[in-house]
Amino acid sequence: MAEDLQIAKGSKEEQYQNLLPQIGGLLQGEPNQIANLANIAAALKEQFNFFWVGFYLVDGDELVLGPFQGPVACTRIKKGRGVCGGAWAQEKTLIVPDVEQFPGHIACSSLSRSEIVLPVFKQGQIIGVLDVDSSELNSFDEVDEKYLTQILQLLDNE
Repeated sequence: MAEDLQIAKGSKEEQYQNLLPQIGGLLQGEPNQIANLANIAAALKEQFNFFWVGFYLVDGDELVLGPFQGPVACTRIKKGRGVCGGAWAQEKTLIVPDVEQFPGHIACSSLSRSEIVLPVFKQGQIIGVLDVDSSELNSFDEVDEKYLTQILQLLDNE
């Protein structure tokens, strides 16, 4: 597949439906995890113009910054700290409509207003999290969770 992304218009769901097979094409036949994470981050940033989108990867008892798109970010996050560390510790997706209201939120940027963090599984083990931030309140919902989960499942099928 060509490395050009076809940007879709329409509802959020329609945009994800258009993007999902394109990401599948980008990942197909590429065994390098870092390359695949980088392309997922770039595709999501380009399609939705999120404020920040990227991965934190498990390294011992911390998450370490991985491939991302957006402003510079926190480099290390302890398990259980902030939204990313919380999603890792709880092994579930966290949707935060207003990061100012999230106890223990780690503010890598004061411009981030809402966030969704999903655990990334590989062969049943959490290897990291996908972190997506918006500069707007209430940007994320079940539609984001559904399609971002499907995108991450593509990684587990490599």
